[in-house]
Formats: sequence, structure tokens, C-alpha cells
Amino acid sequence: MKNKTIEIKLQEWQYEELCESDRTLVDLAKEATFSSYAPYSKFSVGAALRLENGDVVKGCNNENAAYPVTLCAERTAIFSAQAQYPNVPIVELAVAARNVKGEFVVKPVSPCGSCRQVIAEQEYRYKRNIRVMMVGEEGILVAESVKDLLPLGFEEGDMK
Repeated sequence: MKNKTIEIKLQEWQYEELCESDRTLVDLAKEATFSSYAPYSKFSVGAALRLENGDVVKGCNNENAAYPVTLCAERTAIFSAQAQYPNVPIVELAVAARNVKGEFVVKPVSPCGSCRQVIAEQEYRYKRNIRVMMVGEEGILVAESVKDLLPLGFEEGDMK
């Protein structure tokens, strides 16, 4: 047996330290939480992504009484972007959330496993990293690629 270690790299920023375009994306992700439909969990999530052409697309979580058909904010934004701009790569994505009290979460919120896999597929598709900003009131964690959040992601080559 061999032990292996996998390391991930994240940066932690305060809102004030971000450049203007990053602050704008974070603000839009937070704004998108107010469009969320979360009557069951009361956990409202918003996402905003920037495309290579500079356009921004927002998404929010949409719950359903049949939980498996619920859709996360990140996937809503990604699928919407791909429908509107089918050949334009995603450059970066910000995700924010409000808790059951309606307050923005203190700890940075991260994409779920399904969303990480969908983000990874976009990286594979366009052969470029997607910067992921995970927003919390205490700080913003930034991954330069979803590979830092999903180091053993499933990709096309795994099916051969």
C-alpha cells in the first residue's frame, strides 16, 4: 500500500481587498439569493458567472417538494449561460447564500458535489480553468480552478 496526499490551494480575501470586477460578481451573486425559491430549506443560494465575452449570468436555487428535482444556483447559472451563449467559456463564478434567518452566511458557501462536477465539465469542455469565489461574511475563498474543489473529478478519459 502507498499513501498519497492531495493538496488544494485556496486564497482567502476580504470583500474590500477584491478588485472592482470581483466585488461586482460577488454583489450579483448575493443579489441573486433574493430570487431564490427555497420554501423547504429556507437556504437561499445565488450565483453569478462571468463569461469570456464579459457578460454576466445569474442563477438561484429552485426547490421542489420532490427534492431530487431541485436545482442549485450554480447549475442554474451555468445551464442558462450555455443556452444563451453556447460557445462562450465561463471565466469565473461567485456563489453566495442566505441562511434560514435570511442573513448572509458567515462561513463561505461552497458548491455541492453535483455543481462541482458540472463546473468541471465546463473546464474540460473549454480547456480552461474557472475561478470559483465562495462568499461568506467573514471572507471569500477563491479557487483558481474547480480542480481544487474536486481533485479527483470524473472526466471523459475515465470512461476509456
